[in-house]
Amino acid sequence: MDEDGRNALVFWLICLADRRQSSFAVFVSVSNFDFLEEEGFRRLGRGKVREVFETFESDRMPKDRILIAATDCISAFDKVLPNSEIRGKGIILTKMSDFWFQKTESIAPNHRQGIHGEHWPEKLDPTDERVKGRVVVVQRAKPLPIECVVRGFLAGSGWKEYQRTGSVCGTKLPSGLRESAELQEPIFTPSTKAKAGHDENIAFEDVGKLCGEETAERVRDYSLKLYKRAREFAQTKGILIADTKFEFGYAKDGELMLIDEALTPDSSRFWPAEKYQPGISQESFDKQIVRDYLEKTGWDKKSPSPKLPRELAEKTRSRYLEIYERLTGESLENG
Repeated sequence: MDEDGRNALVFWLICLADRRQSSFAVFVSVSNFDFLEEEGFRRLGRGKVREVFETFESDRMPKDRILIAATDCISAFDKVLPNSEIRGKGIILTKMSDFWFQKTESIAPNHRQGIHGEHWPEKLDPTDERVKGRVVVVQRAKPLPIECVVRGFLAGSGWKEYQRTGSVCGTKLPSGLRESAELQEPIFTPSTKAKAGHDENIAFEDVGKLCGEETAERVRDYSLKLYKRAREFAQTKGILIADTKFEFGYAKDGELMLIDEALTPDSSRFWPAEKYQPGISQESFDKQIVRDYLEKTGWDKKSPSPKLPRELAEKTRSRYLEIYERLTGESLENG
């Protein structure tokens, strides 16, 4: 047996073993939703991981509703990694967002309309494996041009900025803090939402210039309250939420709401509380292992990124599954 044959055999042995824990092992991997366009849905936008579609009002979905579809693609450093899909990742992100949307709706309204519901398009088969658990109907909203990041611990770009300036997004922090240090109070550290290239951290005053002062204050307050509620809940499950990113938008009726995703491994850093140790980088249930791998390759973050090794993709998938099951208490064995 040649090397390619041996690698294929190893992969399928991993899948068969994995099947004992989750039916994702036999699910199709989805890298795009081009087939929805072929079925008559109009693509409104395509992000790194999600795609947005609309359909006709005659198909039971009003004009103020749209479809969001989550692929299995993974991004790092604002680049989508080629041919590196994480099997079932889109389903995990969709279900986890739905879990948090329900748990936090008393704090901030959100665009959730349910994974399935009365406005589900008649011509879209919810049992299609390319659709099931990945596609949701949501309230249409105009996104704000910012990302609302809340940090409870000093990590990632926040740690790097603190080392240079002693501040994060204009918020002065005490001197002498170590990597992964818990902050006295969570801080709101917004960033731009770049269509190309890297997002950039900005000061709160810049949010007011981009969105208006009243909106800036509202999204800051919403973000901090959402983070605190989620952090308190996660701690009961033995999980620390180091930081997370929220996005907001205005609905047609003028209501400001939480949109996109909420508290997923793509938008948050989740650390096991029992292993937390200030002063070092933490073990995490998110895509940090992907970032770490890419850093070690010497990739310049400008040219096309390298492909993830299959073993690393499977390890990432396992971490996404574990954090979902630890936080929600639900198994994804049945898809």
